[in-house]
Amino acid sequence: MKITFYGHSCFGIQINDVNLLVDPFITPNAKASSIDINNIEADYILLTHAHNDHTADVMDIAKRTEAVIISNFEIVTHYKNLGLEGHPMNHGGKWDFEFGTVKYVNAVHSSSFSDGSYGGNPGGFVLEGERKNIYIAGDTALTYDMKLIPLQTKLDLAILPIGDDFTMGIDDAIIASDFVECDKVLGCHYDTFGYIEIDHEEAKRKFFEKDKDLMLLEIGEHIEL
Repeated sequence: MKITFYGHSCFGIQINDVNLLVDPFITPNAKASSIDINNIEADYILLTHAHNDHTADVMDIAKRTEAVIISNFEIVTHYKNLGLEGHPMNHGGKWDFEFGTVKYVNAVHSSSFSDGSYGGNPGGFVLEGERKNIYIAGDTALTYDMKLIPLQTKLDLAILPIGDDFTMGIDDAIIASDFVECDKVLGCHYDTFGYIEIDHEEAKRKFFEKDKDLMLLEIGEHIEL
């Protein structure tokens, strides 16, 4: 499983020959100017919620690649009405796709499209594929529901927001990693704009002091599980 960071909360995930794209927000992100969305492959696009900083490039990428959008019922319905393909889900539900299993889990946040229309309830994903399991938290506060995840799934990686203000910050993300019982964390939703800038060294130090590994990738960098 190959995971590539495209900035903010956007990741490409390659499982065997299938390409997933999570929360595409690239062209409006000045920090991701080195990334050309026309070079990104996507068989599926996973959307945690409807905010523009997670959906800005959905239309352009999905039209070109004919990707299937996986998200909550309201978001998928929105994009189906615009002519795109989608697979709707809701909290607690899971589905077996060609690349593995996806479960849509709770997140504590808000969700609306740029025009203010309803984007359903926000969520996260537990993804099981290629004998590796990852938790994509989406935008969320620390929530006790995270404790339910390790009751069913042993995680290899947790992708957690760490920028604070709109989501969890560093200290709550450390607790979240305890809740999901995963000490290998990939940070997201930080540094994109002023409200969510972090001190990288301090963040890594705090995780290290709790015997945890916080990875902060450069845009375009990847890891393999």
